[in-house]
Amino acid sequence: MPVLNWATKTDPHPIRATLKLDSIIYPQGKGYPGEPAQHTLMIGDNLAAIWALLPEFEGRIHLIYADPPFFTNRRYPARVGRGEDSRRPSEWQLVEGYPDHWPSLDAYLDMLYPRLVLMHRLLAPTGTLYLHLDWHANAYARLLLDEIFGPEYLLNEIIWVYHGPSPIRSAFNRKHDTILAYTKSDSYTFNVDAVRQPYDPSTVKTFASSPKAGFGKIPDLKRGKVPEDWWYFPVVARLHNERSGYPTQKPQALLERIVLASSNPGELVADFFCGSGTTAAAATRLGRQFLGGDVAARAVHTTTARLAASSTAPFSLQRVLLPGQPIAAAVQPPIVDPGIIQIERLASSLRVKLASDLLDPLDYWEVDPSWEGGVFHSAGQAIRPRRKGNLPGELCVNTTSPAGRVCVRMVFVDGGAAQAVV
Repeated sequence: MPVLNWATKTDPHPIRATLKLDSIIYPQGKGYPGEPAQHTLMIGDNLAAIWALLPEFEGRIHLIYADPPFFTNRRYPARVGRGEDSRRPSEWQLVEGYPDHWPSLDAYLDMLYPRLVLMHRLLAPTGTLYLHLDWHANAYARLLLDEIFGPEYLLNEIIWVYHGPSPIRSAFNRKHDTILAYTKSDSYTFNVDAVRQPYDPSTVKTFASSPKAGFGKIPDLKRGKVPEDWWYFPVVARLHNERSGYPTQKPQALLERIVLASSNPGELVADFFCGSGTTAAAATRLGRQFLGGDVAARAVHTTTARLAASSTAPFSLQRVLLPGQPIAAAVQPPIVDPGIIQIERLASSLRVKLASDLLDPLDYWEVDPSWEGGVFHSAGQAIRPRRKGNLPGELCVNTTSPAGRVCVRMVFVDGGAAQAVV
């Protein structure tokens, strides 16, 4: 079969990376302090992260959704303003989101190829990979996946279509992405009844009006149909309740269809380019375990906030450490003046309040009410509403040590982080 080659193509080289437990987040205090983490977020280069995961997770992940950079050679800002007019982009408050810029196609493929090879190794025998790209690089990716999986294991080429404004005037508007689905073997998971959808009302009317409709084939109209391989879901820009502000965010309905089709409750779903956290939100809501992360701190902060707001099971945050990297510098954010915190100590809980002048630049803050150093146990989180409203400046959390130290971690709208210890 044809194989795609380029000058710098090589097999993946092992990376001696490790994962360092940074924190355990108990969404809205659920499960604090003793319930174990059921989901895992990682911050750091995902190639190193996957190498660190292989000893434990090779052949164990049931579904991987990958939404890598598209080779657009653009830089995507993130919206951090609240209550802004969506029709006036010139007034939006923006910060650096993530870059999708490469010196050449070879350099882009050098990034993509080893990650796809290792994802194949992580998949369970019944597992499926969904690779989400667009016209910039999907043709090259399909050749790579044919090489890695085998062309006979292409399950679907799915087209996600959507609407939206476009500045293009010299060609047809580009309003679709391509999702390539490959299975690890012939014995793959596909829950057909979980993704059925109602027939169009016109189809139902046609079969009701004529016994000759369908050339003698009468479908089960009540059961519904299997979706075609083209999917229409509105982009998140039109779904204001989902919007996180993170660029290129995908709609949750799209990820829920993928999760329902190719995994079962309790199984492991992974996304190593987690971005805005849509896969994590869909997987945890549908009763799957989630494993994933991103190299961008803003992506991990956004995902953390989404999971914390959803009151899901506890989850851990792991940091990817490379050989020789100082652990202390990699794990803890810089310390700031503890005078910004006010604490009222009660019998078995604490009321923690931040200085009011600190709230405006904050996007998220959380509390470990029994801080012992090392791993941060987040027993309460304050999350800025995505549309309207103010960031809560006060949290009441349970504690196992009413007289012990309290640590508050903060994430700022510009992406920075800090902590204060009392």
